[in-house]
Amino acid sequence: MAELQTVEGIGSITAQRIFATRNNFDSQKELDLADNIGVKLITLQDQRYPAALRSIYDPPPVLYVKGDFDRSDALAVAIVGSRRCSTYGSEQSSRFAHLLASAGLTIVSGMARGIDTAAHRGALSAKGRTIAVQGCGLNRVFPPENEKLFELIPNSGACISELPLTYEPLSENFPARNRIIAALSLATIVVEASARSGALLTVEAAISYNREVMAMPGRIDTPQNAGSHRIIKQGAKLIDSVEDVMETLGNIGTQIKPHVTNAAEKAKAKVEMPLFDTARLKLTPPEKTIYDSLDLQPMHVDEIITKTSLQPGQVNAALISLRLKAMIRQMPGNLFTKTRSK
Repeated sequence: MAELQTVEGIGSITAQRIFATRNNFDSQKELDLADNIGVKLITLQDQRYPAALRSIYDPPPVLYVKGDFDRSDALAVAIVGSRRCSTYGSEQSSRFAHLLASAGLTIVSGMARGIDTAAHRGALSAKGRTIAVQGCGLNRVFPPENEKLFELIPNSGACISELPLTYEPLSENFPARNRIIAALSLATIVVEASARSGALLTVEAAISYNREVMAMPGRIDTPQNAGSHRIIKQGAKLIDSVEDVMETLGNIGTQIKPHVTNAAEKAKAKVEMPLFDTARLKLTPPEKTIYDSLDLQPMHVDEIITKTSLQPGQVNAALISLRLKAMIRQMPGNLFTKTRSK
């Protein structure tokens, strides 16, 4: 307890309270649970502890790890962003993760909804490595719909946390979680961050650890890009291609650029499922006008009405018809986007 009192900001009363809780945690029960669910505990003194994380000023004393770290994880890039992302943002997160993972980079993210989930899936689709840093204990899955992802990631990387196994996903956990994401990565890429996005906390941590920060530009009329655009103005590298990422990574990027270029060429060579050929379909004039006005970026019904100059009744009827024909899909918030033909 005397040592606790020497820490700045901790007086005798606080030290006594901390000291009094020393027996509240059942360490043997924690170790038994970890063993049962296949989780390893790695301390700062363990050789398996990531060097990049050990080097920061506030590393976790213990890491809970489901899966394994690899020497190749020293070459890691974080991809983070909004939970409520657009289809475009999700596609770009997955695409960049896929290409970078194909080149041998490890993709680090927080397994949250939206951009994080897309990044992990993109890395896995390339049969690459990915690390998910959770804001809760590893005996929980958050968000719950990512249970399958939680099962897959340890086969090609690791799910990790600094929190006890049964710890809940409380909001106060995530700022600390974000510092781990930043510390494990050579650089952080931001995709669609709103003005108050938690991804910006990852950016702050990355800057404090002298890591590179990059951001993709987005539409200026949507709030989910406000944070991304702000950090670009403040000096984050604007990127619109994986080649930009390689340039930002300097010598490391130069060495792996051929692998990224090769992965990108392979991706382009794949036969992409085409959009519907409206010339061969019997569409009414309103249906064709609306279909031609849409793209793969979600569009609100009010924007469709304005863009097509059709009456609201015509637009609603045509949207229903196009949905029945599986040519478009509706997303939450009266947003519509084209689908691809089968």
